[in-house]
Amino acid sequence: MKLTKLMTSAAVAFGLATSALADDPTKVGFVYVGPVGDGGWTYEHDQGRKAVVEEFGDKVETVYVENVAEGPDAERVITQMALQGADLIFTTSFGYMDPTINVAAKFPNVRFEHATGYKQAENVATYSARFYEGRAVQGTIAGNMTKSNIVGYIGSYPIPEVIRGINSAYIHAKKVNPDVEFKIVWAFTWFDPAKEADAAKVLIEQGADVILQHTDSTAPQAAAQAAGNVITFGQASDMAEYGPLPRVSSIIDDWAPYYIARTQAVMDGTWTSGNTWDGIGAGMVGIGEISDAVPADVKEAALAMKAALADGSYHAFTGPINKQDGSAWLADGEVADDGTLAGMNFFVEGIEGDIPQ
Repeated sequence: MKLTKLMTSAAVAFGLATSALADDPTKVGFVYVGPVGDGGWTYEHDQGRKAVVEEFGDKVETVYVENVAEGPDAERVITQMALQGADLIFTTSFGYMDPTINVAAKFPNVRFEHATGYKQAENVATYSARFYEGRAVQGTIAGNMTKSNIVGYIGSYPIPEVIRGINSAYIHAKKVNPDVEFKIVWAFTWFDPAKEADAAKVLIEQGADVILQHTDSTAPQAAAQAAGNVITFGQASDMAEYGPLPRVSSIIDDWAPYYIARTQAVMDGTWTSGNTWDGIGAGMVGIGEISDAVPADVKEAALAMKAALADGSYHAFTGPINKQDGSAWLADGEVADDGTLAGMNFFVEGIEGDIPQ
């Protein structure tokens, strides 16, 4: 009788423990390259994190670390998250790729998601957005609105994502304005307001009256506003506080649906590795409101470009397009394949200057 009671008590205790484990929240970690208040890239990733909390409530626990340098420091932070019980970790910058792969090999039961990279493993998925589609819309506006015919572009690092953006913006600016030229300044940072502002000022001094950026702060917007008669575009986030001028539109990264879906997959036990690369059509890339500072016909052309990219009737890289050295790349009507775009390491014909090594 005592043995039966003991066994019953043990079963109840085991059941309670199992129930408690089942009720434990799914722990989701985020590693950020900049501060959550950068107004751009990291801000939008953190909006996605907040959307996960809003969606799942106490079924999730989220943690994040901001201002994590790419390289060894990232590996330390990712490792610490895994040791602290994270079930799913999003690493949100290209330079986190190898650190993510290294840590994932040590924690096979943790799921990892790396943004903008290309290395995968059984427990590492990759995801990115087709930002170059947004650049096609921006290029259409920039080519039409420049009066000096000089468009400045602030590049962060010479990686395929940034090179794709420069090429797409140039191709579409050139389509509407054959006289346009691009000047590129490499900041070699994702987030450094002082460097970004200096880059914008250099471009403006070189005659640029349109500034595009692939860096994360709003400093170029402020520099353009101070200069006057210069238009800009929000990067990664709307940056609407600088509208209607200088900011006339923006690319907005919407990570929330993806973060919610991948968190749900971990909860359901259905998570698998893979690669996601979505654009305007899927809503991962948004185009911020085009301000009234843009002439009506230019706005109409930009919205038509957005619609064609969204429904797939047009691809931003459609030939004929040559490489910078004049060699043929895409024949008339030919569309670039994703493999070439993912590894893009060349400028298209007409862009001056070398890609830094």
